[in-house]
Amino acid sequence: MHGSRPLVEVVRLGRVSYQEALRLQQVYVNRHRSGPAHALLLCEHLPVYTTGIRHKPYPAALLERLRLLGAHVHRTNRGGLITFHGPGQLVCYPVLNLSSFKKSVRWYVCELERTIISACGRFGIEASTSPHTGVWVRDNKICAIGIHCSRYVTSHGLALNCNTELSWFSHIVPCGIEGKGVTSLSAELQRDELSCLIFHGVNH
Repeated sequence: MHGSRPLVEVVRLGRVSYQEALRLQQVYVNRHRSGPAHALLLCEHLPVYTTGIRHKPYPAALLERLRLLGAHVHRTNRGGLITFHGPGQLVCYPVLNLSSFKKSVRWYVCELERTIISACGRFGIEASTSPHTGVWVRDNKICAIGIHCSRYVTSHGLALNCNTELSWFSHIVPCGIEGKGVTSLSAELQRDELSCLIFHGVNH
């Protein structure tokens, strides 16, 4: 960073639909047109499967099967493949102008990973990166990362599994990575009260 540290507005949205979160991200993206207006949107979603731009459209039959589970399905303009968002997951959408930080998407993704690794460390969980994007505990992904960046303004972001119901992931190949699993803070710590800690001030 150069000069004084940029101010970032933290916006706690509570539990919102994925569609509403997309709309709000665009509102905050548009604010950057008149100058830096950094924001961090924090929320939790109703069950939804999202697909990224690194894949041709998924078969209609697969998407319909996911809908029948009770989840919404959305195609997005973020990087990455298919993943799940739902209750018990902390979703963070940083809407930043990287010109105020460092004009490097790779640097930005690495900073997101470092932040989550540090957060896991506070719970005594040893997390790390891998050749695959995201944050991992051994061979299990605990945090998915998928971003969009246009003219150095970021959107989308990361999803940290706190006490997420992990069975939702069994219906897909998360992020298109074969042979890997998923985990959560609760699964690693063998306790289920974590959402109260993680979502303090985020949930209603």
